[in-house]
Amino acid sequence: MSGVQSFVDQQVLLVTQDGRVLVGVLCGYDSNGTLILSSCVERIFSPDEPVEEVPLGVYIIRGDSIALVGPLDPALDRAMPLSSLHAEPMPAVRHY
Repeated sequence: MSGVQSFVDQQVLLVTQDGRVLVGVLCGYDSNGTLILSSCVERIFSPDEPVEEVPLGVYIIRGDSIALVGPLDPALDRAMPLSSLHAEPMPAVRHY
């Protein structure tokens, strides 16, 4: 997990194995890939409703439940019109 070291104290977007989308500031991580996010929100997507952001606060995610993590540009994220965005939810990750 040393690849996430450069993301510490930056805003990241994280996708879990079950398709949840989380956005927050990466505070820390451990050797098992567990991540700690502060100011975390879950973005819930729907084809019929705008994106809903549910505040979670400080959130700990086990490494084995993470599918993807990467930095998020705060300026570009603020420019995204989430209140008018409709999208299908992400499906769960399939392992073959």
